[in-house]
Amino acid sequence: MALVVTGASGFVGAAVVRQLQAEGQHVVTVDRHPLGSGLDGTEHHLIDLAGNPGPLRELLATADAVLHLAGCSGVRDDRPGIEARRRRDNVEATAAVCALTPAATPLVVTSSSSVYGGADHRASREADTLRPRGGYARSKVAVEQVCAQRAARGHVLVVRPFTVVGEGQRADMALTTWAEAIQRAEPVRVFGSPERTRDLTCVREAARALTGLARSGATGTVNLGTGAPRSLAEMVGALEDALGARAHVQVEAAAAREVRDTWADTTRLQSLLGWTPRTDLRDAVARAVAPRLDLAQAA
Repeated sequence: MALVVTGASGFVGAAVVRQLQAEGQHVVTVDRHPLGSGLDGTEHHLIDLAGNPGPLRELLATADAVLHLAGCSGVRDDRPGIEARRRRDNVEATAAVCALTPAATPLVVTSSSSVYGGADHRASREADTLRPRGGYARSKVAVEQVCAQRAARGHVLVVRPFTVVGEGQRADMALTTWAEAIQRAEPVRVFGSPERTRDLTCVREAARALTGLARSGATGTVNLGTGAPRSLAEMVGALEDALGARAHVQVEAAAAREVRDTWADTTRLQSLLGWTPRTDLRDAVARAVAPRLDLAQAA
């Protein structure tokens, strides 16, 4: 079984490639950047999905399944031109993949839990009305609209991952910026309240779920989370344990895009996979910050 993975050099994409390799699958990887270390042995193609996706056609024509993970991340990204970049890398890139993937080929597209606009006293369900806050969330709603057009003529499964944590995290993610602040003895900036919660999925469990969903043949929409939210205070505590240092928490006003809580209803995920991801927060955080500790010890 040959699987094509777009966004293979990213945080989740790299974990998915490692999972597929561990399963003995033939993986074809696509990204506009080279693969990171430890991902040798794949057939990698440097392709800009929204710029010149033509070379992708032949790859997708022979794929047994496609996992489209490429996109423009960053809920808090406010750099000039970010809205155009989100349109290009999220919406236009997804449209290209949907157009070039044969209708009968299972296509899995990652959206985001941000489309819900947070949980409102209960877990977010796939059928809930979408209430996106901010440009990133709105771009993911647009991605889902592209997928809805694909669904009218072919196979597509939209996956809404909740917060993913673990090794390989991006520099802009909360745990990464908090770890850096703790190591520098600077304030850890927490928006809103330490009691706010996030449904956190270990990146290894997320990768395992995504590969399972690609094989499931399912269509429609499905949440990817644990169904067990953790507080921001617990996340800071896990960082303190991993780094062996105390954090000075500085609570700041939350922007409108900073939702109070996220919480995944995992009923459909359980029905499709036969299991639900579980996250050992302290283990996932320890793996995420291990390279920082190695660098500190080397210095």
